[in-house]
Amino acid sequence: MERWATFDCYGTLVDWNSGLGRELERLFGVEPAPRLLERYHELEPQVQADGYRSYREVMTLTVMRVAQEESLAIPEGEAPRLGESLPDWPVFEEVPPALARLRDGGWKLAILSNSDRDLIAASERAIGVPFDLTVVAEDVGSYKPQHGHWERFFEESGADRSAHVHVGASHFHDIAPATELGLSSVWINRLGERAEPEPTRQLPDLARLPETLDELVRA
Repeated sequence: MERWATFDCYGTLVDWNSGLGRELERLFGVEPAPRLLERYHELEPQVQADGYRSYREVMTLTVMRVAQEESLAIPEGEAPRLGESLPDWPVFEEVPPALARLRDGGWKLAILSNSDRDLIAASERAIGVPFDLTVVAEDVGSYKPQHGHWERFFEESGADRSAHVHVGASHFHDIAPATELGLSSVWINRLGERAEPEPTRQLPDLARLPETLDELVRA
């Protein structure tokens, strides 16, 4: 039986906070950037819930809402730069070796991401480890925590749910819906957060993910 691990990308494999925070600093300065980043996290799911639009559009609209709330001016033509910067966001250091070990151990790997095809393709090149399947919001016309990504994944992969584990850093976008679907999950809790429901396992990063997945699904 094939063993499958599905991954969120931004926040899990790619340093979402670092990449986005850098752009907010560039637009608005260093001092307000941490506060604006926190508010961006709160507003983006609201924009996504308004109806499907491309992730580039979601990012542009969200940063515009953040600026409006804070009475900040965005230089003309700069709002779309947020999405344009995403392919340059850094990959977490432990991610490529951990993914390579999973592939060497026989795991098949997939990305389930709230992004666009061109953006995820650039991030996959930066990660440098091949994935067997990629599902993005553009493919399913919806954003996690809706279930469309998982439904498409199981349709295309034919994966056995008993030999599948979902891995994500966002409890809201990934762990909660995986639990709703009755799936095993590993929460990459880089920020030391607390939330319910509990994942199947919890790790601070991907360094020990291969061992953890092998414990959950034996070869």
